[in-house]
Amino acid sequence: MATVLVTGASAGMGKATAARLLGEGYSVYAVARRVEEMGELEKAGAIILAVDVTRDDELVALVERIEGEQGGVDVLINNAGFGLYGAVEDTSIEDARYQFEVNLFGMARLTQLVLPGMRARGSGRIVNISSMGGKVYTPLGAWYHASKHAVEGWSDCLRVEVKPFGIDVVVIEPGFVATEFGAVLAEPMLRRSGQGAYAALAGKVAAASGGENAVKGTPAAKLAEVIVKAVSARRPRTRYVAGKYARPLMFTRKWFGDRVYDRVVMSQV
Repeated sequence: MATVLVTGASAGMGKATAARLLGEGYSVYAVARRVEEMGELEKAGAIILAVDVTRDDELVALVERIEGEQGGVDVLINNAGFGLYGAVEDTSIEDARYQFEVNLFGMARLTQLVLPGMRARGSGRIVNISSMGGKVYTPLGAWYHASKHAVEGWSDCLRVEVKPFGIDVVVIEPGFVATEFGAVLAEPMLRRSGQGAYAALAGKVAAASGGENAVKGTPAAKLAEVIVKAVSARRPRTRYVAGKYARPLMFTRKWFGDRVYDRVVMSQV
């Protein structure tokens, strides 16, 4: 059975996907910074490793280990990522760069490292976890959405480059998912924009992202089903859209335009 590498596997979609792949008989390497959160995966048979996708030395060591133990990575699931929220005016460029380091450049570097082996074998699959946020936008999420829009374009270029070598590139575009995403973004956002000109908007976005008034997202296990489908399909689609509100919001922006979409999204906060 194929060897799969899953990043960001300590929680949410990454953890659920790794668990489901193990159940399907895949050999799974599950990596994240919080290795202590992956004990269940280890008991189920995963090889768990502490890896920070922004550290080049750790990525190189990871790929070298898998090549030594398994002969290489057959399927790479680039799931590691987070959402940086705050008004553009209030968010430091240093923080914005880190958002891209995790959401785009970490993914890109790890992909570079596994591609030579995939090309040599004449097969491979790279699954990039984007977001409906790569096609639409929400208030105070400029840097997060910019990173996911970048993932979309980067993945499209990669797909046509590696197709001649038998390598598939798939983009997953989740909607609202029941993960740590909302809880993790709210507190830093309020530190940046909870005072001053954007305070009222920040308070509304925080209320919509966490707590009793938060949007109830699709269970991560449902998204894991979609990701595993993309991994196992003989001829996968280039994109899979799944999760609450993803299709209607993407449809609204595409067919009704930005002004209508602006009114729709702002009505939710």
